[in-house]
Amino acid sequence: MKDKNQLMEAFKDKKLCICDCTLANGEQAPGVVFSNIEKYRIAQLLDEAGIPQIVAGIPMMGDDEKKSVKHIARMGLGASVMAWNRADINDINTSIECDVDSVVIAIGASEHQYKDVYGQDQQWVIDMICSAVSYAAEHGLYVSCVAQDAPNADLGFLIDFAKAAKAAGANRFGYADILGNEDPFSCYERLKTLNQIVGMDIEVIASNDLGMATANSLAGLRAGAKFVSTTSMGIGKRGGCAALEEVCLGAKHIMDVTCDVDFTMFKGIAEAVAMASGRPIPDGKPIIGDKVFVQEDGVAADGVVRDENGEAFDPAEIGATRTVAIGKHSSRNTIIAEMAQMGMQIEKGAAEELLKLVRQACNQMHRGISRRELFLLCEDMMNGADVFDNEE
Repeated sequence: MKDKNQLMEAFKDKKLCICDCTLANGEQAPGVVFSNIEKYRIAQLLDEAGIPQIVAGIPMMGDDEKKSVKHIARMGLGASVMAWNRADINDINTSIECDVDSVVIAIGASEHQYKDVYGQDQQWVIDMICSAVSYAAEHGLYVSCVAQDAPNADLGFLIDFAKAAKAAGANRFGYADILGNEDPFSCYERLKTLNQIVGMDIEVIASNDLGMATANSLAGLRAGAKFVSTTSMGIGKRGGCAALEEVCLGAKHIMDVTCDVDFTMFKGIAEAVAMASGRPIPDGKPIIGDKVFVQEDGVAADGVVRDENGEAFDPAEIGATRTVAIGKHSSRNTIIAEMAQMGMQIEKGAAEELLKLVRQACNQMHRGISRRELFLLCEDMMNGADVFDNEE
């Protein structure tokens, strides 16, 4: 168990701190249950990648969850190990029993949440959060106080909420979009105001129901938030969460903000999560999909062949390599380069004729072709054979 002051010192100079929630939020995806051994392996991979804080689970869910959270807390990870709690002393005691060094304490902050769900008012929310935060702080825990449904909460109340939590001993304020209906413009403006007035670290916690989770996370970061909640592949309930790999690469290449995380680990982490969850990584998944660095389009593929353009970033950053696919949208230069890779030099005119055959083959087979099939088409062309002759 790490000391709270050590954690605050470790986080102090970082522009972006990832708080990864794969182990807690991933199991909220329908039908997903991680075995304990799978949780330990994922936690180990996240730690090896340099993730500074890991939400290991929700101890109040029962003995098996407590066992896994406690085991992860005792693995000797470099990362801070955190547990999720409601604003309830019993929840916090359960987390304390798991030897974690940090806790999330969450409560609804919108009128719908405190009035319709809890049947209470704003003062009740403040009283509950202050009681829970002060209790956790007194027990030496680093505390993230999270306002759920924050985008739909009154901004003035969020300011009061955050100030009260800070006074009670919270170390950061979490702005949680639990419905996924925030947009980056609103997120930026609200978090900028909170950052200017509250004077404490802020975490943006985005849901992806409208495909905005990464955009909202980066908007929050630009507005002054230091912490971003993520999961590998964006796995989570409903549409999921902000994807670890997208937030880290987006922050670096769009905002020039680094997070001291090993990007080459992202694919391995995602593969472990995919295996444990039964949810394969889509071929076109940004950053980590198998096909995201495969170019078929002529202009883009020509750039890749010359190593000049074609991707938003160098695939070597994440331990990947660029490749060229042969298909309907290939160019003459791609055909020449691919034939050269097989030891055959062909002129531009021959490449144009071969490209026509390639496109005809792709149209008939409804797919791209392999390098071997390209070679055979070239042989047929050189021999004058017409493989598309359907006449009797």
